[in-house]
Amino acid sequence: MSDRVLRGTRLGSVSYESDRHTEFAPRQRTAYDCANGHATEVPFSAEAEIPSSWECRVCGAPALLRDGAQPEEKKGKPARTHWDMLLERRSTDELEEVLAERLAVLHEHQGKVKAALKSERAKDKKSA
Repeated sequence: MSDRVLRGTRLGSVSYESDRHTEFAPRQRTAYDCANGHATEVPFSAEAEIPSSWECRVCGAPALLRDGAQPEEKKGKPARTHWDMLLERRSTDELEEVLAERLAVLHEHQGKVKAALKSERAKDKKSA
């Protein structure tokens, strides 16, 4: 019995109300032009604040408001490099001292490796 009642309807997906006697909110169409020559029109509410740029629907580039003021460019911070951050923590003299210490450690280690290789070569010559 219940199958016959619901036949031909989709629950929750179809509204049986009509658009008659309804008033839509006032709208305005705004035009944007991108650098590649594409035009994009976007509907906004009459009360909405219109953005100065919009993404072009064709190519995705930023499109600017037609007959509108150009947006101000934001000042960006210069990129902070590792060297800049290092100089905030230490002076150049301190860095030279650290470099000299590390080079001494590396030279000492390299000397030990060379000595070990020489002794292995000597053992190989004796056994051969």
